[in-house]
Amino acid sequence: MALKRENKYAEMVFSCSEDQQYRGEKVLEDHALVRVISGELKVIQADKIFLFNAGDTLLFPRNQLSTLVKTAKDGRDYKSIVIRLASPQLREYYTKNKYDQLLAHTIGILPLEKNVLLESFFSSVLPYFDLDKQLPPKILALKITEAVEILRNISKDVDSILSDFTEPGRINLQDFMEKNYIFNIPLVKFSALTGRSLTTFKRDFEKAFHLTPQRWLTQKRLELAHYYIAENHLKPINVYYEVGFENLSHFSRAFKKHFGYAPTNITKDEIF
Repeated sequence: MALKRENKYAEMVFSCSEDQQYRGEKVLEDHALVRVISGELKVIQADKIFLFNAGDTLLFPRNQLSTLVKTAKDGRDYKSIVIRLASPQLREYYTKNKYDQLLAHTIGILPLEKNVLLESFFSSVLPYFDLDKQLPPKILALKITEAVEILRNISKDVDSILSDFTEPGRINLQDFMEKNYIFNIPLVKFSALTGRSLTTFKRDFEKAFHLTPQRWLTQKRLELAHYYIAENHLKPINVYYEVGFENLSHFSRAFKKHFGYAPTNITKDEIF
């Protein structure tokens, strides 16, 4: 089993990866507070890579396009606690609590320094996952509020993230896609992240690149794979997922169709 997830309460998740490594693209619709219990979490974004180990905590803002790599480490499976900070709850919180009006945030993943308040919070949450009945809604609401209060206490950047309820506006499609084409997500997600409907996204895309989105994505990913194999001497099995393909057989077929030879046949002499 690649991923075992206990999810008794929508706002709190205890996750456990039983394999040596789990990978997947993720765009969260709500902010999430994440504590790594064991193992290692790598978060890959267009321009940054973050690495988190046991005991580390991070705030994962919504609408952040990322690849998550969860790996066993030191003989222990990857385990984490994820606290969902949903927009309706945050709206209610910020209507009742004063805060400075801030510009929309430009911060990505926010690593949080070790803090006694965070330690106490996660220590109090962990036993909830052993309950054999639903956590009372009032207690759950209190814990979410507690999490927000702690975050505001330990980080000056939190209000600019949690109080921002704007949806992605229309951005430069060409620039965004050039930075994020390796992420294997549905076109509807790409369209939302660029502030467009799917129909408008496809129309604007073909106007910018003179290709359909799927054909352009395939070509860009294959070209990057070719570079990794030819120049960095990586094996196809170590490349296909990195560049946005779901399985090796599909990658190999697409590669041969595009270049005229299999990825396993690449040598500098043959290419040049």
